[in-house]
Amino acid sequence: MSQQPFVHLHVHTHYSILDGQASVPALVDKAIKDNMRGMAITDHGNMFGIKEFYNYVSKKNGAVKSAIKELTKKIESLKAEGAEQSLIVEAEAELEAEKTKIFKPIIGCEMYVARGASRFSKQTKQEQGGYHLIVLAKNLKGYHNLIKLVSHAWTEGFYMRPRTDREDLKKYSEGLIVASACLGGEVPRKIIQGSISEAEEAVKWYKDVFGDDYYIELQRHKATVPRANHETYKIQEQVNQVLLELAAKYNVKVICTNDVHFVNEEHAEAHDRLICLSTSKDLDDPTRMLYSKQEWLLLCTGASTTIFAKIATPRPSTSTRKHSFWKRQIPCPLPRAYTS
Repeated sequence: MSQQPFVHLHVHTHYSILDGQASVPALVDKAIKDNMRGMAITDHGNMFGIKEFYNYVSKKNGAVKSAIKELTKKIESLKAEGAEQSLIVEAEAELEAEKTKIFKPIIGCEMYVARGASRFSKQTKQEQGGYHLIVLAKNLKGYHNLIKLVSHAWTEGFYMRPRTDREDLKKYSEGLIVASACLGGEVPRKIIQGSISEAEEAVKWYKDVFGDDYYIELQRHKATVPRANHETYKIQEQVNQVLLELAAKYNVKVICTNDVHFVNEEHAEAHDRLICLSTSKDLDDPTRMLYSKQEWLLLCTGASTTIFAKIATPRPSTSTRKHSFWKRQIPCPLPRAYTS
């Protein structure tokens, strides 16, 4: 059976300062090697890596575009010469095959959405940082709007993190695709807190503003080594079921992502040390923040589709049930990676 195509839409490069450990070329090279059709980069609160990303992908696409140009000329020449139809069909098939090799750079950002009244509110500790939100540009207008959102987040909304808000998201929504993000997103956070009505309100707001360009995002990061975060996966599994119910109830499409922070499995320990630097903790500190290590890498298509293949679909009758049990079922506080 052929593999289901997979494109990464939640990816941190080393431009996610002291958090991402992946270089742009290494990420792109691995994605191309795995025959992926494209990839997004969504660094925390910034677009610092966009130029390098776009330029590197353009360079990688150069040979393919040259081949497409030559095949196009060949087809035109064959038609002009009245060549046999079989030769024309063969050349057209080659052209279509080359077109599939074009790698698409998707420009994005994992933004912080202010938890308070607006991005201008900077009064309390609770307002520092914000809810995570994946924002992707789907066209040139969206790219321009993303630049405006990120710029305003730094110049107007900065409070520990560069923050946007619902006002600006609505104003500059044209040409943008948004996804509910990781456990640090507004909808997952409110599910974890047991505030299902507030989670539903957030889903409805984003659906009203972005329409079919709003997606519910699912993640599954199951650690398989002892010294790693084993609790995140348990929370994700519980939250995912409610996310699927909300998606079904409000007719929101679902995407599956891997929260990429480094490229290969052997980079996990180096990334672990980077997090120690970021959080000012010793490597042997038993209380320090841990990532899940095995599942934060840039997974290949086969591994990604396998991980998400067994997610259960929600029963239609469950979308209105009460979820007050979440507070006592979730096994630990939300990992610090999702709370700022």
